[in-house]
Amino acid sequence: METDHLLASGEPLTKRLAEKGLRFTSQRKHVYEVLISQRDHPSAEEVFMRAKQTKPEISMATVYNTLDALVKCNVIRQVNVDRGAAMYCSNMNEHAHFCCDACGKVFDVTLKDAPRVAEVDMPVDFEVRSIDISLHGRCSGKCEDCGQDSNKA
Repeated sequence: METDHLLASGEPLTKRLAEKGLRFTSQRKHVYEVLISQRDHPSAEEVFMRAKQTKPEISMATVYNTLDALVKCNVIRQVNVDRGAAMYCSNMNEHAHFCCDACGKVFDVTLKDAPRVAEVDMPVDFEVRSIDISLHGRCSGKCEDCGQDSNKA
């Protein structure tokens, strides 16, 4: 049996997977480790390239399937920005995403007074599953790729 991971909530990853009828495999463990090793928002292709460095036998299909399973288990979030490739976020705390229009990078940002589902005036019989907030702008040199060419965006 593989060594389990504790989620930020303190709950074992194996338990969360089991609740959805999924097994804890070495591939799922590896993809999850790749995601939590860096605080960025990689695409499936980037996760695949990182995972392949230490587990050369892993396939792209396995990465896609694992990412899908982890999203369904609420272990990671899928982040969709404009029409670009889906990205994945391992930060499950309440936060928004800042998307830089110049470099395309996505950053986690804390919302001090985040809207609560109870405060949203929803039509009768509508049920909110989640709220995704994306802010767009320029990171103004907060990353290595921005701040140098002001003509990018």
